[in-house]
Amino acid sequence: MKLKIIREIFTNKSSIGKLFIDDKFFCYTLEDTARPLGVKIYGDTCIPAMNNYKVTLSWSPRFQTLMPLVYNMPNLSVQDGKSVKFEGIRIHSGNYPRNTLGCVLVGDSIGLDFVGNSRKTYNKLMEVLADIDIVDLEIINSQV
Repeated sequence: MKLKIIREIFTNKSSIGKLFIDDKFFCYTLEDTARPLGVKIYGDTCIPAMNNYKVTLSWSPRFQTLMPLVYNMPNLSVQDGKSVKFEGIRIHSGNYPRNTLGCVLVGDSIGLDFVGNSRKTYNKLMEVLADIDIVDLEIINSQV
């Protein structure tokens, strides 16, 4: 299984994209604002577009449940190659940029800085990912 997020809509509050599973459209995504490599504003910056991410299911102390965790380093963090580090990047439900803190939100519809039906979409995604160990994730910015 291979996951790919293609970010297509960029505002000063969010990055909206599409999540593909094995090259088939699955849902929309909402993340924080895309910034250049080396630039991070805590809770307001999405992880960089890269093709070397992994996703695994792990226990989230914050949400108290098993959730998808995105990482590219052995310590399960994300690093951008310019010493900027992100920790605890999850794929989860939420509708607005204030719900992300750097994470990837999923939904079946989009609006300005918004994804809709997020819980339903997240539950469907968890059904698909239920038996995974580790899968690859690529993130592409179509523009910035």
